[in-house]
Amino acid sequence: MAGREASEILADVQPGGRLSDLAYRRILENLFDRRLPAGAFVSQNDLVKLLGIPVAPLRDALRTLEVEGILTIHPRSGIQFVKPGLELTKSTYQFRTIVERAAVRTFAELGDEDLIEELGTRHRALASRIEKDGLTPEAMAEMEVLETLLHNSVIDILRNPLIDTSYHRMHNYLRLVRLDRKMTVPLAQRSIREHLEIIDACAKRDPDRAETALVAHFNAALQRHLGMFV
Repeated sequence: MAGREASEILADVQPGGRLSDLAYRRILENLFDRRLPAGAFVSQNDLVKLLGIPVAPLRDALRTLEVEGILTIHPRSGIQFVKPGLELTKSTYQFRTIVERAAVRTFAELGDEDLIEELGTRHRALASRIEKDGLTPEAMAEMEVLETLLHNSVIDILRNPLIDTSYHRMHNYLRLVRLDRKMTVPLAQRSIREHLEIIDACAKRDPDRAETALVAHFNAALQRHLGMFV
């Protein structure tokens, strides 16, 4: 590997980080950006060329991702990436429901008031923007930001590192499941309304209503995703 290429790779490594951590991030980034198709079967050499990462740290990252269920390593054959399907989608939403319905009750009782107000304000502003301008790239980006902010805030209230780790793994599955979803203005507005039901219940410090709204949101989202496999 050329000196300039090696220095560029090292520049991407976060302070105190390892090349295997960089390889891990790059594999997921390429998967989520579709440069590496879900379900792809590739060789180790293909990944070295695609990612610009040396073999040793790449192998460490691949072993980690295999444990997390993102891929399967076939010795002397290649690497098979998971392809989202019916069972993975159901399992992902089942996990989210089990974990977040408990967390949202705590968030409704103890969540930061300013954060809850911010979530409501930004969701309503986004709904107005979509109604006026449609699903622009900026609106889609804000939807992703608010999706992450809401659900991560709910999980963070538990302050449980074991749940945080499991939720991180689940979130990778969720991003894979969402790769083929078709977003329209009505679907976007429906998702925002579902979020606002959760947020408004939390603002009123009503854990029962917050839990009911969250479960309804996940049930509706699951049905929307299952429609892709019909």
